[in-house]
Amino acid sequence: MSEHVIPGRAGDLISLGAAEVLWAGLTAGSAVPTAAGVFACPPAGTRAGYVLLGGRLVAVVKTGGGRWGVAEGEVRRAAAELNTVEIDRGLVRIGPFREAPQQEHNEGTLLRWRQRVMREVQEPDGPGQTAWGEDGRSCHLAGIDWRQVLVERTRDGAVRTWWLPRAVVRLLDAAEHAETQWLHATSARQASKADTGRLSDHRQTRAADTLRQTASPEGPAAPLRPYSGELEGQLYSVLSRKPGFSRKVAQWMCAVCRTAPATVLDHCHEHGYARAPVCQSCNTQERPDHLYSSDIRVASRYTRLFHTGTDDWLRHWHRCSGCRARTTLPLPHLAAWTASIACRPLRPTHRASRGREPCGVLRVSWTGNQNAPRSCLLTVTVDFCPSGEHRLLAQVPYREAAGQFRTWLAETAPAVAAVAGPDRLDGLPAQPRPVIADTNGEGLALF
Repeated sequence: MSEHVIPGRAGDLISLGAAEVLWAGLTAGSAVPTAAGVFACPPAGTRAGYVLLGGRLVAVVKTGGGRWGVAEGEVRRAAAELNTVEIDRGLVRIGPFREAPQQEHNEGTLLRWRQRVMREVQEPDGPGQTAWGEDGRSCHLAGIDWRQVLVERTRDGAVRTWWLPRAVVRLLDAAEHAETQWLHATSARQASKADTGRLSDHRQTRAADTLRQTASPEGPAAPLRPYSGELEGQLYSVLSRKPGFSRKVAQWMCAVCRTAPATVLDHCHEHGYARAPVCQSCNTQERPDHLYSSDIRVASRYTRLFHTGTDDWLRHWHRCSGCRARTTLPLPHLAAWTASIACRPLRPTHRASRGREPCGVLRVSWTGNQNAPRSCLLTVTVDFCPSGEHRLLAQVPYREAAGQFRTWLAETAPAVAAVAGPDRLDGLPAQPRPVIADTNGEGLALF
């Protein structure tokens, strides 16, 4: 192939065709199978402005001659990283899950590898039917041919589940993270050029439209009333069965932000008690960012939950009689608090253009559940460390995490802590529903 290297200041640039040949040759002996056409197929190419290779994002740039190319050194580094990955016998279930919540780190990305894999494997003829884009070119996931390592399992002769090697899952997670960081940086640059006054007017218009949509088609909507604890202590399973209950919820103002109409009744999944009517935004804000049934990523929204809006959220969570009596949080929220607050001094930092930045992204997982506190262990790790040197931060037993939370609650929100305590156990369910329904990942439906 007559592809030539084009010298440039930032490093040697090669055409996309030459990069394709180079990538295929460098990764021929990799334990992770790679796909063909990675520099020209969705979600890569000149329109995206980048190509995902394993866990690395490589920018696509335009040369002086009007041709598109990539830095040869970046392609070689991506191939070298991929060649170091070893695939062991560990498998991770990737679906299907019942009513799996939308994950924050997927929003806005083109990769969305979990959604793409599940959409393809659930085709009538199985994997491979949607392996081609609209223009007839093969689709891939970060240059990885995941179809070669996909494992299908059947339970009870009918229920099918799909699994990928843990190493491949981590690579695809890293690719999504790199893409998200790129898109956020691009959006920030575009936003800085926008007219701030025009943006403010646009937000006000959207807010007005939202309020108008809540009005009854027969005429002006009745004024919303603030929530005063009318539903506290009642079981959600009972309330949700009452006729017209959703219309009753819509009559309240959100009990957390107190600015928007309520749309849902938030409740504790561990104890089954109703908390309060909340708007869709607040309901999404407090939902744990699950990767798997017992594994969550401590996303940026937790800054609001445990820092800027702490008092409001603690008061809201302790509207559950069970959490209030035990002076704790539901297990996923307690796990996020442990990683975000209790383990904050342990999180390393790296030198950046504006001083130092926290290392990577926090992830916390747990074994067991709150109904067996002696065997429940929280493990806090760091994903996507820039230097690759940090991984495990801490392992915290559930009882220790709950004790640290009680101390912090008394210091941070004394009014909330004052009404909590182990002396208010009357009326609690004798057998509260566990957070994790099974060990196969379907406990996502609980959130």
